[in-house]
Amino acid sequence: MERRAFLAGAAALAAAGWGPPVVAKSDAKARVVIAGAGAAGLSIASRVARQMPNATITIFDARRDHYFQPGWTLVGAGWWKPGQTVESTKRYIPSGVKWVEQSIIEFNPDANEVTDASGQKHAYDWLFVATGLSLDYDQIQGMSRDLIGIKGIASIYAGPEAAAASAKVIDEYIQKGGVSLFGRPATDMKCAGAPLKMTFITEDKATRAGRRADCQIRYAAHNQGLFAVPVVDVRVKEMFAERGIEPLYSHVIHSLDADAKKATYQTPNGLVTLDYDMIHVIPPMSAPPSVRNSPLAWQTGSQAPGGWVEVDQTTLRSPRYPNVFAVGDVAGVPKGKTAASVKFQVPVAVDHMVAAANGIESPKLYNGYTSCPMVTGLGKAMLIEFDYENNLVPSFPFIDPLKELWVSWFIEEKALLGTYKAMLRGYA
Repeated sequence: MERRAFLAGAAALAAAGWGPPVVAKSDAKARVVIAGAGAAGLSIASRVARQMPNATITIFDARRDHYFQPGWTLVGAGWWKPGQTVESTKRYIPSGVKWVEQSIIEFNPDANEVTDASGQKHAYDWLFVATGLSLDYDQIQGMSRDLIGIKGIASIYAGPEAAAASAKVIDEYIQKGGVSLFGRPATDMKCAGAPLKMTFITEDKATRAGRRADCQIRYAAHNQGLFAVPVVDVRVKEMFAERGIEPLYSHVIHSLDADAKKATYQTPNGLVTLDYDMIHVIPPMSAPPSVRNSPLAWQTGSQAPGGWVEVDQTTLRSPRYPNVFAVGDVAGVPKGKTAASVKFQVPVAVDHMVAAANGIESPKLYNGYTSCPMVTGLGKAMLIEFDYENNLVPSFPFIDPLKELWVSWFIEEKALLGTYKAMLRGYA
């Protein structure tokens, strides 16, 4: 029935915004700089090239590999190989767009210029900041990337090979049994559902292997909830209870003793140390230093500690530097650090830039759309989509976001990569 429902609902894709975009255009001869060639940066480059054919577009990024980061959960589960999430950045650079294989190390919005890692300065008329974020493993005492894959330490966030190494650690743990610790940092983070996915996946794999009784699975929540959307939080707590996963509320990882296999957490009652046989570590996250230390970052408010770019949450435009936009993980907005969010953010930001180049205003607004295909086991997932106000905003009327369904799994495991590639080319 679920398979038939999925096929019958395929016609709803266009209505959900998965078809060719309707866009504004400008003949302006503007200099457009894009900092970052990740999901946001490449999608921006494709749309600007199409909507402003006379613009001079330059994209900056030192990394030649492009990563499909949503796939790292599946790599960490052992269901995908690392290479399935890696492609060439060059493949998605649009014709006519100049790619400078350097990172931006300094932003000077008062002078309308950026400086790359070679020290060369580049002037712009319009700037898109799409640098992604920093994984601050060093903020956890005793933790480093070198530990991923050994001594019972897993972490899918550090890259495809780290995700594959994490899969081996999880499988070894399931065979040996003992205590596993999962959790998330107190900072804003990309794909905040991933820690829960890895918890559910480990529990499901242990159950399928007949080893569940030997595995004590604990989840360290950074506050009193498991998911930011209240109705989803209730459901996840129910699922934890049903599957015997123990929540540890208001536990934020502070330090690790990798040799002793002990993790120390900050709690309202002080530091608490827990023994483990396996731990899945997700580091604190922040804007890259080049952004965090620039005039573009939030100076006050909840987004300031992370150094995220100050933007209007509905237009992704800087209120202090009107020719600057931020899209993707680095944008200082309450929600939206997912690839699915980029799909909705990029058209808004680019249309506002094109409209401004034409001397008008764009009516498009970003409502905080975020999507989390919550994989809860092999062949099942919950497709959770929500906005700034924590309203559930499902794209497909035949999918119940609070139910574990095969169709939601199909979208995560089979459909998202193709949609993602279309997004990089300025579609979807």
